[in-house]
Amino acid sequence: MEALIIGLRKSRNLGARRLQSELFRLHDISLSLATIHKVFQRNQVKPVKRLRKKSEFVRYERPVPGDRVQMDTCKIGPNLYQYTSIDDCTRYRVLRLYKRRTAANTLDFTDAVMEEMPFPIQQIQTDRGREFFAAKVQKKLMDLGIKFRLNKPGSPHLNGKVERSQKTDKTEFYVAVDLSSEELDDLLAEWQHYYNWDRPHGAHKGKTPMERYVELSEETPLPEDAYADYKPSKERIQEANYKLDLELARLKRSL
Repeated sequence: MEALIIGLRKSRNLGARRLQSELFRLHDISLSLATIHKVFQRNQVKPVKRLRKKSEFVRYERPVPGDRVQMDTCKIGPNLYQYTSIDDCTRYRVLRLYKRRTAANTLDFTDAVMEEMPFPIQQIQTDRGREFFAAKVQKKLMDLGIKFRLNKPGSPHLNGKVERSQKTDKTEFYVAVDLSSEELDDLLAEWQHYYNWDRPHGAHKGKTPMERYVELSEETPLPEDAYADYKPSKERIQEANYKLDLELARLKRSL
């Protein structure tokens, strides 16, 4: 067991609390934080490597669940891509695996997000990937009454929450599974449930995304209220060419 703890620490750079969660999730082993720290001390484990944060750092997040959902894709392996959506406020996520990044898969994923997010979605934010720009994707969001917002080119930090959560998937989930397994989709569904319901989140001071949602449930708008502010006349099909899109938006405002 001690070798297992040290192995997880070295391979995944996990702190004691996160390691405690992973031991229970992956091996059904329940240990106290004090026990884990004693193992660290006996083996002279070095502190977790952390990125230094600026002293003026202020965490930004939307005020209510569903106000903005970040969406992105990332390559997991050959012919294997993960679609990810994460609520800016609660960090509640929906995940799916596809063989390609296409508009058709984006439409399928959007249906999954609408079905599995426990609150109405008012806005979806993405980078400028081609899989999100198809007219049929944008029209579907218009039909659903969801605003479609795009990041500026070369600005991955604007989609920081979904980018960071995908890094977590790679370091905490995919390192422990066989990508060729026929059960990969089921394992990902289990990981999604664990992330939303059981995994403590640093941004919420140890609370899970679901616990954060429950805290804000009284402030979360009902569907009829959430979509009341949607103005179809203010929405338009956006172009992949950023400069052209800015010029078209300017011309529309001048009319």
